[in-house]
Amino acid sequence: MRVNLFRPVHVKTLTSQKRRALLTARKLLQEKAIAIENDIRGLLRNFGLKVGFIGTIGFEARIHELIDGTPDLGEIISPLLAAREKLRAEFAKLHRKVLDLVRDDDTCRRLMTIPGVGPVTSLAFVSTIDVPARFKNSRAVGPALGLTPVLNQSGESHRVGRVSLCGDDMMRALLYEAAQVMLSRVKKWSWLKAWAMNIARRRGRSKAIVALARRLAVIMHRMWSDSSEFRWTRENE
Repeated sequence: MRVNLFRPVHVKTLTSQKRRALLTARKLLQEKAIAIENDIRGLLRNFGLKVGFIGTIGFEARIHELIDGTPDLGEIISPLLAAREKLRAEFAKLHRKVLDLVRDDDTCRRLMTIPGVGPVTSLAFVSTIDVPARFKNSRAVGPALGLTPVLNQSGESHRVGRVSLCGDDMMRALLYEAAQVMLSRVKKWSWLKAWAMNIARRRGRSKAIVALARRLAVIMHRMWSDSSEFRWTRENE
Protein backbone atom coordinates (compact mmCIF):
# COMPACT_ATOMS: atom_id res chain seq x y z
CA MET A 1 0.00 0.00 0.00
CA ARG A 2 2.83 2.42 0.79
CA VAL A 3 4.49 1.98 -2.62
CA ASN A 4 1.14 2.21 -4.49
CA LEU A 5 1.20 -1.34 -5.82
CA PHE A 6 -2.49 -1.80 -5.04
CA ARG A 7 -5.25 0.14 -6.75
CA PRO A 8 -8.86 0.51 -5.70
CA VAL A 9 -11.32 -1.89 -7.32
CA HIS A 10 -14.91 -0.94 -8.05
CA VAL A 11 -17.47 -3.24 -6.44
CA LYS A 12 -20.74 -3.21 -8.34
CA THR A 13 -23.98 -2.40 -6.60
CA LEU A 14 -26.36 -5.21 -5.70
CA THR A 15 -28.84 -4.02 -8.34
CA SER A 16 -26.24 -4.27 -11.11
CA GLN A 17 -25.14 -7.69 -9.90
CA LYS A 18 -28.74 -8.96 -10.00
CA ARG A 19 -29.23 -7.54 -13.50
CA ARG A 20 -26.03 -9.16 -14.67
CA ALA A 21 -27.13 -12.49 -13.20
CA LEU A 22 -30.40 -12.19 -15.12
CA LEU A 23 -28.60 -11.50 -18.40
CA THR A 24 -26.16 -14.36 -17.80
CA ALA A 25 -28.97 -16.83 -17.07
CA ARG A 26 -30.88 -15.66 -20.14
CA LYS A 27 -27.84 -16.12 -22.35
CA LEU A 28 -27.14 -19.56 -20.88
CA LEU A 29 -30.64 -20.84 -21.67
CA GLN A 30 -30.45 -19.40 -25.17
CA GLU A 31 -27.10 -21.06 -25.86
CA LYS A 32 -28.31 -24.44 -24.57
CA ALA A 33 -31.44 -24.29 -26.73
CA ILE A 34 -29.39 -23.42 -29.80
CA ALA A 35 -26.97 -26.24 -29.00
CA ILE A 36 -29.82 -28.77 -28.89
CA GLU A 37 -31.19 -27.45 -32.19
CA ASN A 38 -27.78 -27.86 -33.83
CA ASP A 39 -27.43 -31.36 -32.41
CA ILE A 40 -30.84 -32.31 -33.82
CA ARG A 41 -29.78 -30.98 -37.20
CA GLY A 42 -26.60 -33.06 -37.04
CA LEU A 43 -28.41 -36.25 -36.02
CA LEU A 44 -30.95 -35.96 -38.81
CA ARG A 45 -28.29 -35.15 -41.38
CA ASN A 46 -26.80 -38.59 -40.83
CA PHE A 47 -30.05 -40.04 -42.20
CA GLY A 48 -30.14 -37.69 -45.18
CA LEU A 49 -32.73 -35.40 -43.57
CA LYS A 50 -31.88 -31.70 -43.89
CA VAL A 51 -33.73 -29.18 -41.76
CA GLY A 52 -32.71 -26.21 -43.91
CA PHE A 53 -33.22 -22.56 -43.03
CA ILE A 54 -36.05 -22.38 -40.53
CA GLY A 55 -36.94 -19.95 -37.76
CA THR A 56 -37.32 -20.67 -34.07
CA ILE A 57 -41.11 -20.86 -34.22
CA GLY A 58 -41.33 -23.35 -37.09
CA PHE A 59 -38.38 -25.49 -36.01
CA GLU A 60 -40.34 -28.16 -34.12
CA ALA A 61 -42.96 -28.53 -36.85
CA ARG A 62 -40.20 -28.97 -39.43
CA ILE A 63 -38.56 -31.71 -37.36
CA HIS A 64 -41.85 -33.60 -36.95
CA GLU A 65 -42.33 -33.34 -40.69
CA LEU A 66 -38.93 -34.91 -41.34
CA ILE A 67 -39.24 -37.77 -38.85
CA ASP A 68 -42.83 -38.61 -39.79
CA GLY A 69 -42.97 -42.28 -40.78
CA THR A 70 -39.83 -43.26 -38.85
CA PRO A 71 -41.01 -44.09 -35.29
CA ASP A 72 -37.59 -45.34 -34.18
CA LEU A 73 -36.01 -42.01 -35.06
CA GLY A 74 -38.92 -40.18 -33.47
CA GLU A 75 -38.27 -41.89 -30.13
CA ILE A 76 -34.75 -40.45 -30.19
CA ILE A 77 -35.58 -36.93 -31.34
CA SER A 78 -38.73 -36.38 -29.26
CA PRO A 79 -36.90 -36.06 -25.88
CA LEU A 80 -34.55 -33.53 -27.45
CA LEU A 81 -37.48 -31.51 -28.74
CA ALA A 82 -39.10 -31.60 -25.31
CA ALA A 83 -35.89 -30.35 -23.68
CA ARG A 84 -35.60 -27.62 -26.30
CA GLU A 85 -39.21 -26.55 -25.73
CA LYS A 86 -38.62 -26.29 -21.97
CA LEU A 87 -35.45 -24.25 -22.46
CA ARG A 88 -37.19 -21.92 -24.90
CA ALA A 89 -40.11 -21.42 -22.48
CA GLU A 90 -37.82 -20.56 -19.58
CA PHE A 91 -35.75 -18.30 -21.86
CA ALA A 92 -38.93 -16.44 -22.80
CA LYS A 93 -39.70 -15.84 -19.11
CA LEU A 94 -36.29 -14.33 -18.46
CA HIS A 95 -36.48 -12.27 -21.65
CA ARG A 96 -39.81 -10.80 -20.56
CA LYS A 97 -38.21 -9.92 -17.23
CA VAL A 98 -35.45 -8.09 -19.10
CA LEU A 99 -38.04 -6.14 -21.09
CA ASP A 100 -39.89 -5.22 -17.89
CA LEU A 101 -36.70 -3.89 -16.29
CA VAL A 102 -35.82 -1.85 -19.34
CA ARG A 103 -39.35 -0.44 -19.58
CA ASP A 104 -39.07 0.96 -16.04
CA ASP A 105 -35.52 2.30 -16.42
CA ASP A 106 -35.13 5.80 -17.86
CA THR A 107 -31.44 5.33 -18.67
CA CYS A 108 -32.04 2.14 -20.65
CA ARG A 109 -34.85 3.74 -22.64
CA ARG A 110 -32.62 6.71 -23.40
CA LEU A 111 -29.79 4.47 -24.61
CA MET A 112 -32.23 2.66 -26.88
CA THR A 113 -32.67 5.84 -28.92
CA ILE A 114 -29.35 4.86 -30.52
CA PRO A 115 -30.02 2.85 -33.72
CA GLY A 116 -29.02 -0.77 -33.26
CA VAL A 117 -29.10 -0.69 -29.47
CA GLY A 118 -31.86 -2.88 -28.05
CA PRO A 119 -33.10 -3.68 -24.55
CA VAL A 120 -30.52 -6.40 -23.88
CA THR A 121 -27.59 -4.20 -24.93
CA SER A 122 -28.81 -1.20 -22.95
CA LEU A 123 -29.45 -3.22 -19.78
CA ALA A 124 -26.09 -4.97 -20.11
CA PHE A 125 -24.31 -1.63 -20.50
CA VAL A 126 -25.99 -0.16 -17.43
CA SER A 127 -25.19 -3.23 -15.33
CA THR A 128 -21.59 -3.37 -16.60
CA ILE A 129 -20.70 0.30 -16.11
CA ASP A 130 -22.81 0.48 -12.92
CA VAL A 131 -21.70 4.00 -11.95
CA PRO A 132 -20.81 6.29 -14.88
CA ALA A 133 -18.89 8.68 -12.61
CA ARG A 134 -16.15 6.08 -12.09
CA PHE A 135 -14.95 6.93 -15.62
CA LYS A 136 -13.60 10.48 -15.66
CA ASN A 137 -13.52 10.44 -19.46
CA SER A 138 -16.00 8.68 -21.74
CA ARG A 139 -13.13 7.63 -24.03
CA ALA A 140 -11.86 5.37 -21.25
CA VAL A 141 -14.89 3.09 -21.58
CA GLY A 142 -13.64 1.54 -24.84
CA PRO A 143 -10.30 0.35 -23.42
CA ALA A 144 -12.07 -0.91 -20.28
CA LEU A 145 -14.19 -3.19 -22.49
CA GLY A 146 -11.24 -4.37 -24.56
CA LEU A 147 -12.23 -2.49 -27.72
CA THR A 148 -8.79 -0.98 -28.40
CA PRO A 149 -5.90 -2.49 -30.39
CA VAL A 150 -3.27 -4.35 -28.40
CA LEU A 151 0.36 -3.32 -28.91
CA ASN A 152 3.09 -5.97 -29.07
CA GLN A 153 6.53 -4.38 -28.89
CA SER A 154 9.90 -6.08 -28.36
CA GLY A 155 13.19 -4.62 -29.48
CA GLU A 156 12.79 -3.28 -33.01
CA SER A 157 9.46 -5.02 -33.62
CA HIS A 158 6.35 -2.89 -33.26
CA ARG A 159 3.04 -4.55 -34.15
CA VAL A 160 -0.46 -3.29 -33.54
CA GLY A 161 -2.75 -6.30 -33.36
CA ARG A 162 -6.47 -6.79 -32.99
CA VAL A 163 -8.56 -5.69 -30.03
CA SER A 164 -7.12 -6.46 -26.62
CA LEU A 165 -10.13 -8.60 -25.56
CA CYS A 166 -9.87 -7.32 -22.00
CA GLY A 167 -12.85 -6.58 -19.82
CA ASP A 168 -16.39 -7.88 -20.13
CA ASP A 169 -16.91 -10.47 -22.90
CA MET A 170 -20.70 -10.22 -22.97
CA MET A 171 -20.75 -6.43 -23.21
CA ARG A 172 -18.11 -6.41 -25.93
CA ALA A 173 -20.06 -8.97 -27.97
CA LEU A 174 -23.31 -7.01 -27.59
CA LEU A 175 -21.67 -3.77 -28.70
CA TYR A 176 -20.17 -5.58 -31.70
CA GLU A 177 -23.61 -6.95 -32.56
CA ALA A 178 -25.20 -3.51 -32.20
CA ALA A 179 -22.57 -2.09 -34.57
CA GLN A 180 -23.33 -4.80 -37.12
CA VAL A 181 -27.05 -4.07 -36.90
CA MET A 182 -26.48 -0.36 -37.44
CA LEU A 183 -24.35 -0.93 -40.53
CA SER A 184 -26.43 -3.68 -42.13
CA ARG A 185 -30.06 -3.43 -40.96
CA VAL A 186 -30.74 0.15 -39.90
CA LYS A 187 -31.99 1.96 -43.01
CA LYS A 188 -32.09 5.48 -41.61
CA TRP A 189 -28.80 7.29 -41.99
CA SER A 190 -27.11 9.14 -39.15
CA TRP A 191 -23.78 10.87 -38.71
CA LEU A 192 -22.54 7.85 -36.78
CA LYS A 193 -23.41 5.38 -39.54
CA ALA A 194 -21.83 7.67 -42.16
CA TRP A 195 -18.67 7.85 -40.04
CA ALA A 196 -18.48 4.06 -39.80
CA MET A 197 -19.14 3.59 -43.52
CA ASN A 198 -16.23 5.89 -44.33
CA ILE A 199 -13.97 3.71 -42.19
CA ALA A 200 -15.32 0.61 -43.95
CA ARG A 201 -14.39 2.03 -47.34
CA ARG A 202 -10.86 2.90 -46.20
CA ARG A 203 -9.96 0.07 -43.80
CA GLY A 204 -12.51 -2.70 -44.37
CA ARG A 205 -15.82 -3.69 -42.83
CA SER A 206 -14.44 -5.72 -39.90
CA LYS A 207 -12.34 -2.83 -38.59
CA ALA A 208 -15.25 -0.46 -39.11
CA ILE A 209 -17.49 -2.62 -36.92
CA VAL A 210 -14.92 -2.68 -34.11
CA ALA A 211 -14.42 1.08 -34.37
CA LEU A 212 -18.18 1.64 -34.33
CA ALA A 213 -18.60 -0.64 -31.30
CA ARG A 214 -15.96 1.38 -29.45
CA ARG A 215 -17.63 4.63 -30.47
CA LEU A 216 -20.99 3.31 -29.29
CA ALA A 217 -19.54 2.63 -25.84
CA VAL A 218 -18.25 6.21 -25.65
CA ILE A 219 -21.55 7.70 -26.82
CA MET A 220 -23.65 5.57 -24.47
CA HIS A 221 -21.54 6.62 -21.50
CA ARG A 222 -21.78 10.28 -22.47
CA MET A 223 -25.55 10.05 -22.97
CA TRP A 224 -25.87 8.42 -19.56
CA SER A 225 -23.73 11.08 -17.90
CA ASP A 226 -25.47 14.00 -19.62
CA SER A 227 -29.00 12.52 -19.55
CA SER A 228 -29.25 13.26 -23.27
CA GLU A 229 -30.69 11.37 -26.23
CA PHE A 230 -28.97 10.28 -29.42
CA ARG A 231 -28.44 12.99 -32.01
CA TRP A 232 -28.97 11.84 -35.57
CA THR A 233 -27.16 14.84 -37.09
CA ARG A 234 -24.18 16.91 -36.02
CA GLU A 235 -25.97 20.22 -36.63
CA ASN A 236 -27.60 19.96 -33.19
CA GLU A 237 -24.25 19.80 -31.38
